[in-house]
Amino acid sequence: MVLLSQVVGSLYGFLAVIFGAFGAHALKKTLSEDQLKSFETGVKYQMYHAILLLVLGFNFNLETTLEKNMVYCFMVGTFLFSFSIYGLVLSASKGKKLRFLGPITPIGGLFLVLGWGILFYSFLKNLL
Repeated sequence: MVLLSQVVGSLYGFLAVIFGAFGAHALKKTLSEDQLKSFETGVKYQMYHAILLLVLGFNFNLETTLEKNMVYCFMVGTFLFSFSIYGLVLSASKGKKLRFLGPITPIGGLFLVLGWGILFYSFLKNLL
């Protein structure tokens, strides 16, 4: 699980840099200001959670069921949240908004919240 966290974290970071550059340069001319902000939100959240996955992979054993579930929440949540935003923004810019992606974004956000909640709980239980 440690290696998986590190691999996925580095992949998400790698892609966040590419998508960030793509958004800042290639998409700047085709997206509205609101669309560009949404795209940038996806990139930011992806990078934040890429870094978090790397930190977790280097600082936790990730052996317990709780720790594994936390990492899965961050991996799945990041994918659902950020990539659904990318799909929504890019499809809307082409005039064919993929509306089915709309409900996926908050589901991804829920997974991220769950991951952070599990992380908080793991610290709290070790504190008490």
